[in-house]
Amino acid sequence: MKPLVSIIMGSTSDLPVMEKAAQLLDSMDIPFEMNALSAHRTPAEVEAFATGAKERGIRVIIAAAGMAAALPGVIAANTTLPVIGVPIKGMLDGLDAMLSIIQMPPGIPVATVGVNGAMNAAILAVQMLALNDDAIAARLTAYKEGLKEKIVKANSELAAVKYRNKVN
Repeated sequence: MKPLVSIIMGSTSDLPVMEKAAQLLDSMDIPFEMNALSAHRTPAEVEAFATGAKERGIRVIIAAAGMAAALPGVIAANTTLPVIGVPIKGMLDGLDAMLSIIQMPPGIPVATVGVNGAMNAAILAVQMLALNDDAIAARLTAYKEGLKEKIVKANSELAAVKYRNKVN
């Protein structure tokens, strides 16, 4: 089995956030890989990863970074694959990372999800893969239906909650 998605994080301290992406991909039966690479500490390895990812069969890259948050942009500068950036909450509640990731120069786009939004990054990656894979599209549709069912159930349970002045 070859990975279709690559999850890259600046260090393993990002794993508590990024495991949500791994869990979502795993539940959708999407083969993926996970690695720690640093734009600042291992720049040659980041470049080698990014330039070789497409050839290895990777179709989407999810890259997480905090503070200076250079990793998603450096990867995007070295590949034609779509890169989804996940800003990691750090010293400024992730605002520093988010601003670093979203302010890319023309020609080097990085799709960006919310701070610590690894699960949404994985869902976006699955949506990209689903464009050309009917089996993945069917699993994605089932997942989205499950989200709807959770809200329908929650609303039903909420209707049973009684307050003296509640009218519904």
